[in-house]
Amino acid sequence: MADDVGNGINDSGSKGINPGLIVLLVVAGLVLVFLVGNYVLYIYAQKTLPPRKKKPISKKKMKKEKLKQGISAPGE
Repeated sequence: MADDVGNGINDSGSKGINPGLIVLLVVAGLVLVFLVGNYVLYIYAQKTLPPRKKKPISKKKMKKEKLKQGISAPGE
């Protein structure tokens, strides 16, 4: 009688999809949705947000850069 129950479970038609495959597909789908969503948001931000303002360069730094290039700084 115990053998009949065991065989009934093993011989139950098709085996179905492997649960590991389901988990893999779900995780891969979530990662794909995340990446595509980030890309879409990035493109949207590039179109709608104004360009970032550059930091002002200090006079001391500008003087150093001009001296490196060989141009005399004004006032010298």
